[in-house]
Amino acid sequence: MDPLDATHPAAAPLATATRIVRVEAIPVRLSYRRPGRFASGEITVADNVLVRIHSDSGHVGIAEAQPRPYTYGGTQESMVASIERDLAPRLHGIDPMRRELLASRADVPGADRVARGALDIAIWDLCGKELGVPVHRLLGGFADAVPVAHMVSFDTPEEMAADAVEAFERFGVLAFKVKVGRDPELDVAAVRAVREALPDAGLYVDANRGWSVEQALAATPGLLELGVIAIEEPIDVTDTEGRRRLAEAWPVPLVGDESCTSLPTVRAALHEGAVSQVCVKAARTGFSESRRIVGLCDGVGVPVVVGSQYEGAIGAFASIALAASSAATAGRPAEVTNFADLHDDLVVAPPDITGGHAVLPATPGLGALVDDERLTHHRIDR
Repeated sequence: MDPLDATHPAAAPLATATRIVRVEAIPVRLSYRRPGRFASGEITVADNVLVRIHSDSGHVGIAEAQPRPYTYGGTQESMVASIERDLAPRLHGIDPMRRELLASRADVPGADRVARGALDIAIWDLCGKELGVPVHRLLGGFADAVPVAHMVSFDTPEEMAADAVEAFERFGVLAFKVKVGRDPELDVAAVRAVREALPDAGLYVDANRGWSVEQALAATPGLLELGVIAIEEPIDVTDTEGRRRLAEAWPVPLVGDESCTSLPTVRAALHEGAVSQVCVKAARTGFSESRRIVGLCDGVGVPVVVGSQYEGAIGAFASIALAASSAATAGRPAEVTNFADLHDDLVVAPPDITGGHAVLPATPGLGALVDDERLTHHRIDR
């Protein structure tokens, strides 16, 4: 049969595609029972943005955006404005399955990066719901469960150890990112307290650019003695020579985070020669750009860890999906437990984390379901 014949099955018209008909950016305010404190800033209230993308089929894709003004410059107000003014109008009427087209349409100069990442995640969630498939399978589906890590923020050494023990008792977590970047003696004391409380834990540290080169070198012997396996963003990311000097002095990786906020900056950081492990965040680069970053790192043999932007539960679902998507990310603990530091959240149920592993949901999309009553209570635009 001639494939160009109108009666050939291949010539049958495709079913009408769905279209994006509405984009919402809803500001919410969630309180913390334990604020996040680190060298680059402090989070006492989660002034986040719930992104919802509606299709004409009735499905709704969701994501969560977290402003970090001390890192990226954006605020809750600027994120909402960026979505409503710069981004949402460019997505209307497009089939959500055309993810690359949508990513291109959202690549607007000056648009908020984290807001753009949340839109990308919401589009993938929408696609999963349209197809009846979990997002982690759309992304690659390498694993059905992933190991998790907990981020321990600034406090006294005793309180930081107690935070780690609480995460271990609740989730079975035995991998911890300990925040450093203060006085080196205090930082080493904090790591020691966590090590003594949980002798078998895997520990790595994150200075959030808080040290000088001299402070980083002063902290090094104590940290290595305590078995720290990586050190993230020790000093100012513009101090190229200092970063190289530290990387040469350390037997553990210098991890790029604030220096690796996009595909071009990851490429530049790897070319610089100091970074030998990269922290990728779904909250920052969505799924589409994050996959490219993972591919770049995998191609040149640089390990990748899925990091935290101190997300709520919706953001944690996204990070878990990204971590499970590929062999390059599924083998290292993903930082996904800090939603537990909130007094309340927007979801009906949080991610399933037991025995130190997050189990991937079998439901379509991310697996996160917004609780309408909680949303009504926490939204601040009404």
